[in-house]
Amino acid sequence: MELLHARCAGLDVHKETVVAGVRIVEDGVVAEHLATFATTTKGLLQLSEYLTSHGVTHAVMEATGVYWRPVWHILVGDFELVLANAAHVKNVPGRKSDVKDAIWLAGLLAHGLIRGSFVPPQPIEELRQLTRTRKQLVREIAQHSLRLQKALEDMNIKLGNVVTDILGASGRAILRKLSEGVTDPQILADEARGSLKQKRSALVEALRGRVTEHHRFLLKLHLDTVEMLERQVEQLDQRLGGALEPFRDAVAQLQTIPGVGELMAQILVSEIGVDMSRFPSAGHLVSWAGLCPRTDESAGRKRSTRIRRASPWLRTSLVQAAWGAARSKGTYLQAQYFRIKARRGSKKAAIAVAGSIITAVWHMLSYGTLYNDLGPNYFVTRDKTKAAKSLVKRLEHLGYTVSLSAAA
Repeated sequence: MELLHARCAGLDVHKETVVAGVRIVEDGVVAEHLATFATTTKGLLQLSEYLTSHGVTHAVMEATGVYWRPVWHILVGDFELVLANAAHVKNVPGRKSDVKDAIWLAGLLAHGLIRGSFVPPQPIEELRQLTRTRKQLVREIAQHSLRLQKALEDMNIKLGNVVTDILGASGRAILRKLSEGVTDPQILADEARGSLKQKRSALVEALRGRVTEHHRFLLKLHLDTVEMLERQVEQLDQRLGGALEPFRDAVAQLQTIPGVGELMAQILVSEIGVDMSRFPSAGHLVSWAGLCPRTDESAGRKRSTRIRRASPWLRTSLVQAAWGAARSKGTYLQAQYFRIKARRGSKKAAIAVAGSIITAVWHMLSYGTLYNDLGPNYFVTRDKTKAAKSLVKRLEHLGYTVSLSAAA
């Protein structure tokens, strides 16, 4: 087997320790050196000196939770680093230890048998952490909104039947009054604003209930939590504005795709970056995002075509964009959605549209172009003969006899 790296190291990373296995090949003789270091900053600096003293040029480590990140940050400037997917570099069963793992990784790296995972540069990594944190906070706001609704139902107050959003201006004012001890439906209805004033009688009836001190405590707790989370989201948005400054053009470029708004474009940039050279083709990016069917075939029989596990942050966002694209009238993506939905169902159609979106993203960021929609009639005009046969088949299924002749 061809030797690519004569001096390399495998790092088995844990929470408190890092086992370094150095593999050196000289004159056809393989020498192995082992050492264990603490994961403190001092220990990682000693690890860097240890690898340098052995002339190591390349090092590999597994993506183990978040423990690999500090090691990566310390070593990235001095060595060529490779981040390996743990599922791709499993050792032989029954022969596992920290020492064997480190030597095993070094041997795989020496012969080029490890495909490195995507590690974004520092600006993209910071942007990714901001967008993911924002998404988590928005989810928490939604969860507290559901808890507020549950508390209202327990009080037999049907505010949600009259108000579209209980956290809107009117709903929030009414909830605040309730948490302060006001229970008179007439007084509570006075907090209605805008068009809700026209539903005063229905609102008064909806606000009649049984409110206890325990309920008031819960209302105040959830309202205060929601307002705190909203302030944190505002702070994140301000921080995102500065972090996105170098990528404004890419964000604006991606917004030309149907279903992709400003926030969705920010998430796409933060998850995949703007440098598409890391992905040799659009198909590689689609596969990395977990949006293509897997290949699982044995003895000529296909066993499963389910999409594989991948980053939930990117895939869920792309599927969300796909649902938006399916509602964009007069577009290629909407035509693709309904075409696949008729045969495979709405969920698989959404996955396919999400794959088309990420494919377009790869081409746009690779060549610096805007989105060029193929139009809603693309599938019909692409192969007129096939479309005609399909229509004839449908008419024959309805009991008609059809004969086709070309127009003059």
